[in-house]
Amino acid sequence: MKVMGINAGMHNGNGDIAIKAALKVLQDKGAEVKMINLFDYDILPCTGCEGCTMQMGAIQMGKQKEYHGCVLKNKDDVDQLVAEIHECNGVIIAAPTYDLAPSSMYLRFAQRFLAYELSFLLEIGVVKENPNTVAGLISVGGSMHDWQPLALETLQASMFTMSLQVVDRYMIQRSARPGSVLTFPDQIERCKQMGEHIWEAMNTPVEERGWLGDPNDGVCPNCHSSLVYPGDPHWDGVEFPYECAVCGCGGTLGTNPETGKPMLVIDPERGHIRDRFIDKARAEHLNEIIKTRIEFFSKQDSIKDEYAEYKAMKFPTVEISR
Repeated sequence: MKVMGINAGMHNGNGDIAIKAALKVLQDKGAEVKMINLFDYDILPCTGCEGCTMQMGAIQMGKQKEYHGCVLKNKDDVDQLVAEIHECNGVIIAAPTYDLAPSSMYLRFAQRFLAYELSFLLEIGVVKENPNTVAGLISVGGSMHDWQPLALETLQASMFTMSLQVVDRYMIQRSARPGSVLTFPDQIERCKQMGEHIWEAMNTPVEERGWLGDPNDGVCPNCHSSLVYPGDPHWDGVEFPYECAVCGCGGTLGTNPETGKPMLVIDPERGHIRDRFIDKARAEHLNEIIKTRIEFFSKQDSIKDEYAEYKAMKFPTVEISR
């Protein structure tokens, strides 16, 4: 079993400590472990060029045979890091929370994964088999949940393009200074428990794997996100009264019988047709991208002159003195 720890925070900070606590448990059980800090690597930001999805769409429509990957491939370290992750059975990710959500360093890394999205690559036949890697997520903040409300949810939302199945998540609170988490022994024990959960999940048949974290965490019973919103029509007309913003499951609002708190009651017949945990359901987004692009090309000539006007507009910018 191979497990990688990925820290998006400072060296020797609380995220480092949390990952090491979990990895030590896994190492003691016989797992081969590695740990990286994203600050040690050259990670270029996604440019939004759509080169990857343009290729995927062309292959899906039979207009291109070979997939060449991200246009930034071999220009930084991301391709090699992704290759390493895809060799792992488990991943544990820790990211600091600055402004309610994970750090920009983590997001820079995560947003490069569209070019490596396994459900898309499986759909077009470039990848033959999903490695079915499991993940544990740790957010690290100096305050309570009220100042980290988007932290775990944003981490989870990035798991779908990474093609990682989250089996546990945990929010470290009131730990701002390096080493602060060690003053909360219960938080360290919870990180060690995550290591136990990753080991259990890796040793469970794929079809039997499930959530191993707090069963009453969050509002969505599928991914345990706390973000549920009134549904809107999808690109193909699919609509639910309420949806989970993270996993995409749909249903109605109800009450958790264990806690008495609100929960999403997933439609038993249709509620999982947009479930991002399911490769086939997630790959439907590729069809949306293809349709949107075809629709644009059919209208492109009608906005040619107007687009040229906007391209020609120039406004003063900010000059930097160095």
